[in-house]
Amino acid sequence: MSQRQPRRPQGDQTSDQEAIKYGDVFDVTGRLASKPVAPRDAATMRTAENQVLGKTLDASAAAVMQSATDVNVMSGVVGPGQGNKMVERVGVAVSKSRDVQGKVVVAEAIAGQIVGQCTPSDAQGITPSPSPTPVRGDEGWTTSPTPRGAADHNGITIGEVLEATAISVGDKPVHQGDAAAIRVAEVRAAGSNVTQRRGLGATAQAAATFNDRVSYDYNKMTISDVLSDVSSKLPQDKAVTSEDADGLTGSELRNKPDMTPTPGGVADTMATAARVNRDDTP
Repeated sequence: MSQRQPRRPQGDQTSDQEAIKYGDVFDVTGRLASKPVAPRDAATMRTAENQVLGKTLDASAAAVMQSATDVNVMSGVVGPGQGNKMVERVGVAVSKSRDVQGKVVVAEAIAGQIVGQCTPSDAQGITPSPSPTPVRGDEGWTTSPTPRGAADHNGITIGEVLEATAISVGDKPVHQGDAAAIRVAEVRAAGSNVTQRRGLGATAQAAATFNDRVSYDYNKMTISDVLSDVSSKLPQDKAVTSEDADGLTGSELRNKPDMTPTPGGVADTMATAARVNRDDTP
């Protein structure tokens, strides 16, 4: 009697849980949040940006999706030609208009949910046109955070939290929950929904994927291995807010079997920093 062989993931299926998901890099809800960012999705958004804007912007949904899918493909959790059926079925949307100050505003949606609205710095050459009917998700419009520089340090910063975590739980092997929280921390520190292909998030994900394949803890990569010299690896930083802490906690819990934050870990320390910053606000 023969046994049925397991099938390889196809379409919008994935058998691994370490993939970077839409909920890790965008403020989305529902089924989309749990879907891995896939190459065909990123290509579709790039095509939409090129058709509407005449170019692909550096700080856009397409750029975020491409960075995430590069990590997913490199980690082997998503196939080079994989896509999500719900993204292909509902589609993506890119619109451009002018705000009250006359600046070009670009809004983007994936599978019916708005994932970002920005005023691109390289808007020269982009001709505004009447915006199409916006695609609204359950939460309505979602505005991407404005990039913040080194001056926006009115409180404990994300970088300082990561440095503290490297000390408090530095010997802990990196797990998928840690990697997810670090990815979100990097994105929120940058303030523009842009992930770095070789940044902290990518390093943490690679470490977690490596550790999943190693039997003994003493051979695994640790939190301190990933978070050493954080200040030089974060191009921008910002003070921790409650929204930042909530985003990290949700991402870590979605990637942990026991659904509890690691004591002294990234999300736990970020939550503490957010409370301190909130209490210190006049």
